[in-house]
Amino acid sequence: MMKNAVFSLLVILFAISCNTQKVYSDFDISYSKSGGSVPTYENLLIKGNNAHYSFEGPDNKTKQNFKITADEVNHLNQTLTDNQFRNILEDRKKLYDHVATSISVKTGANTGSKTDASLIMPQYKGNWENITKAFQEIINKNIKNTK
Repeated sequence: MMKNAVFSLLVILFAISCNTQKVYSDFDISYSKSGGSVPTYENLLIKGNNAHYSFEGPDNKTKQNFKITADEVNHLNQTLTDNQFRNILEDRKKLYDHVATSISVKTGANTGSKTDASLIMPQYKGNWENITKAFQEIINKNIKNTK
């Protein structure tokens, strides 16, 4: 009887721990910033109209789920299209202690992944800044007291 109770408890704990990580792999669009001389980690994951935001820095830890409107999702996708997300070229230089931004799109016409971990080629820098600004606007609108 005790073995069954312990086994059941372990199964439940395993199921809960697996489910908490699902948010980090089940998304349509992701935006993340990480690194720096004082490491910080910021993530915005979007699945449909649901968004999950997390931030972890030296003195702050924030996690929040929120809804975004269909218009916000459409605006984000349009910004990706208008700024030729799929055509942006990454540089190959090695950088250290640099805060890198990565964007991954798993659905739609803009499917792809880009990062400025090694910077963005100069001719695409404006496009990249427009795209990252669109993500930052969603974060600023929906998240209070970060960083």
